[in-house]
Amino acid sequence: MALQEKYGELVAAAKAGGIANLQVREQGNVLYIDGSTSSGTLKDALWDIYNKIDPDYRAGDLILNIDASAAPGTKATVTTETSNLNIRKGPGTDQPIAGKAAHGEIVAVISRANEQWSLVRTESGVEGYAYSQYLTQQ
Repeated sequence: MALQEKYGELVAAAKAGGIANLQVREQGNVLYIDGSTSSGTLKDALWDIYNKIDPDYRAGDLILNIDASAAPGTKATVTTETSNLNIRKGPGTDQPIAGKAAHGEIVAVISRANEQWSLVRTESGVEGYAYSQYLTQQ
């Protein structure tokens, strides 16, 4: 059975859910599903479908790489190596720094400006844009 057929329900749900930049490809007897979403709930639903098709994830023939690391309306942990995360007045490194969030601090994700930048608010009330790569959804 072709992998795209085996995981057809999963691929259809990703398309219907509006996964951004959805890419589905087979390579080396593995199906790769890549993309991003602004909904942690959608990502969880995709994992539930995967578990229904392959209970206990034993087949090893699917890589589900859906980034929901900074879904709006969620809490995220600052996951820099050790340093503070700059929070900027706009989405770009050329923008002035409005404040900082400490490594391990919990921030509220308000929205995503684009795939790289998220609008966040710290517990102390600093609001601005942070690089999404350093935010891990809770």
